[in-house]
Amino acid sequence: MSTEALADTAQARIDAAWQVLHGVLDPEVPVLSVCDLGIVRGVAVDGELLHVTLTPTYSGCPATEVIESSVRDALQAAGLGPVRIVQQRAPAWTSDWISAEAREKLRAYGIAPPCQVAVSAEQDSYQPLRFMPAPLACPRCGSRHTERLSAFGTTACKAVHRCLACREPFEHFKPI
Repeated sequence: MSTEALADTAQARIDAAWQVLHGVLDPEVPVLSVCDLGIVRGVAVDGELLHVTLTPTYSGCPATEVIESSVRDALQAAGLGPVRIVQQRAPAWTSDWISAEAREKLRAYGIAPPCQVAVSAEQDSYQPLRFMPAPLACPRCGSRHTERLSAFGTTACKAVHRCLACREPFEHFKPI
């Protein structure tokens, strides 16, 4: 097979892998795919081996192993294996990597999406990050008259809030 044909075959395999990965759901927020969350950092082909690079949302995330298995199983079921998963911890994952579409999916699911937390390059890295986020909008009624009930929700990456307008509790995906 020519070099050009090999490159075309590899690219087709990479494209097919990305399509499959868009269907692999996060076990803790099943309305989002691993791609929506931005934890899939890359897909490459090396001979017969498909390399998938994942960045965990944080080092202690209990879903990391489940996500890795789900990614491997989905790609192998699609006939794209063998698969090698690489955990890339730097740069660290940030909630800024969650796509705009995924933020809307969170809101529709009843979870307030995280605010943006990007830090300017001019900021002194030794200073603590201080920001006052705008009051959260209730994902049900849109009111910004809300309060935090608990810093931790059903998972460590979420907090529990309540809307004082509609009185409904809701979770907030914390910015990291």
